[in-house]
Amino acid sequence: MPDLLLELFSEEIPARMQAKAADDLRRMVTDRLVAEGLVYEGAKAFATPRRLALTVHGIPARQPDLKEERKGPRIGGPDAAIAGFLKATGLASLDQAAIQRDPKKGDFYVALIEKPGRATLDVLADILPVIIRTFPWPKSMRWGERSARPGALQWVRPLHAIVASFGLETEQPDIVNFSVDGIAAGQTTFGHRFMAPGPISVRRFEDYEAKLLEAKVVLDAERRKDAILTDARQLAFAQGYDLVEDPGLLDEVAGLVEWPVIAMGSFEQKFLSIPSEVIRATIRNNMKCFVVSESNTAKLTNKFILTANIDASDGGKAIVAGNERVIRARLSDAKFFYESDLKVKLEDRLPKFDRIVFHEKLGTQAERIKRIGQLAAQIAPLVGANVDKAKRAAHLAKADLLTEVVGEFPELQGLMGKYYALAEGEDASVAAASEEHYKPQGPNDRVPTDPISVAVALADKIDTLVGFWAIDEKPTGSKDPYALRRAALGVIRLILENKIRLNLIPLATRHIAAFANAQGSMDIDRKCIDLLAFFADRLKVQLREQGARYDLVDAVFALEGQDDLLMVVRRVEALGRFLDTEDGKNLLAGTKRAANILRIEEKKDGKAYDGPPVVSLYRLVEEKALAKAIDQVKAEASTAVAREDFAGAMSAMANLRPAVDAFFDMVKVNDDDPKVRDNRLKLLNEIRAATRAVADFSKIQD
Repeated sequence: MPDLLLELFSEEIPARMQAKAADDLRRMVTDRLVAEGLVYEGAKAFATPRRLALTVHGIPARQPDLKEERKGPRIGGPDAAIAGFLKATGLASLDQAAIQRDPKKGDFYVALIEKPGRATLDVLADILPVIIRTFPWPKSMRWGERSARPGALQWVRPLHAIVASFGLETEQPDIVNFSVDGIAAGQTTFGHRFMAPGPISVRRFEDYEAKLLEAKVVLDAERRKDAILTDARQLAFAQGYDLVEDPGLLDEVAGLVEWPVIAMGSFEQKFLSIPSEVIRATIRNNMKCFVVSESNTAKLTNKFILTANIDASDGGKAIVAGNERVIRARLSDAKFFYESDLKVKLEDRLPKFDRIVFHEKLGTQAERIKRIGQLAAQIAPLVGANVDKAKRAAHLAKADLLTEVVGEFPELQGLMGKYYALAEGEDASVAAASEEHYKPQGPNDRVPTDPISVAVALADKIDTLVGFWAIDEKPTGSKDPYALRRAALGVIRLILENKIRLNLIPLATRHIAAFANAQGSMDIDRKCIDLLAFFADRLKVQLREQGARYDLVDAVFALEGQDDLLMVVRRVEALGRFLDTEDGKNLLAGTKRAANILRIEEKKDGKAYDGPPVVSLYRLVEEKALAKAIDQVKAEASTAVAREDFAGAMSAMANLRPAVDAFFDMVKVNDDDPKVRDNRLKLLNEIRAATRAVADFSKIQD
């Protein structure tokens, strides 16, 4: 079947936009093909700085013919209905309609419409211009004389040429006949801007890719990345160094060049006196270059590796010299910023926070720092941290936000605070908390283990969550402008990975009082319960990624007072293991059966059967056995839960299973004697109450 080749050739596309643009092009074209009844075999999109390209292979040459049966009005129906039917179906008269017999509803007209499929070449000529004009660039522009006209094309950068061919592999393909804003589709593209700028005639994807390679354009971004990484590693190794790898930078650099050429430059040794992270950020952010480290010590050297977009006639000497000149100037600035920062103590910077608003409803940054300090002091004893050091760390943790280096490189916040605190002679744990209190910032980020850092990290995140809950600025749908989901997941990971016992409700209740004073009256209990539910949702996400069942989290959180996340997880794990056993599965089935009977009868009778059963009304041995088993299990499970032996509690619950099975096998719950019936329903409620010692079984999925 025929293949499609599409290329959109333009001025340089920003590197950060290329990968998504290639994916958008593939998605938009293939979605429209499928919508037109053209099911393809495969598609792949590519991006370089100057082009988006797409190949779709195995497309049918024509759309399938469509046959549609459309029901019309009854025979003898109103003239208006018949006229509307004829107009909608394109029939000239009712003679062209069929009649369908229906003894019950009466006979009615049916139109049999046959729509022949169109040639795919014509379909492409219709859909491709629309896709180009509606392409979802984050930012786009207009250019040239045509830009003043209504409906002028908007594109990320000026669009110069379109390649669009369609045909069989064994034949000369056809050009898809369309134009966009005066740019007609054809078979001509262009090579590398400097080394092979001339026009290139292409037919289909195979010769397109090959001819671009001859013209010094590597079409596939993954090939460019592999070439850059391999050559950079080898160049560093040849000089006795190691490349400091940076996947994010590699992605960006691969989007800046069509023909990657690697070279090494250097800078003065004196710049190595500033922190390595500052050197790396300076070279990375300003020049998109990689840094190099010593093989033995992993310390940065005064070398860097650049990626050029040309095979220079002088071997790249001028390019290297130009990069060295700019990097020298940038590092001079960074060194000046760093040394200037060291002249002002972190403590002396703090008064400026009185004039910086954190959030209009949550006060200044200074007020927030004070709250974090108070909260860190409360948390410190719970995590084994020194209270005074935790307060000191919280006091200084945000101070580096006002430094010159962090102003230039915001990604170094926290890290620079650690360096400055150490330079001022602060305790090592206090200094480390400046960096670590922001962690973890994502699922792959490291979790702090130092007690001081843990206390401040928890305080920082809990203050954020409680504050925004207090002012009802919670995440909605996909919107989370204050990264509250990330903060909650951070709290969860800090607690679980450090095995911290922490009751969130009393901590949040005490902390929210500060906001209540500022915001006026609020339902503190409701807000705290709502916040706990948010933690439960985040915990479900966390556990689901680890293979646990989300419904077990619901079953445990449904019990009153479950705000110790470490104990919740341990209970969930024990419950999961129990439910994997035959006893667990059967007890769950029996408990759900009891709950279902109760729900039906309580709804029918309009009352709850929650009182204690009357012993004298037990008629059968199975009733008495179940009542005895419930009393025993309640005691054993409650004792086990009290000493946090959840496996023991589950083992106790297993003893309930035989009595429950026997009860349902031998006992008629809805007895003819109303008193006996009520008593047996109360006994069923006792099953439900007994299992709630470990979890709410009604929340568990079968």
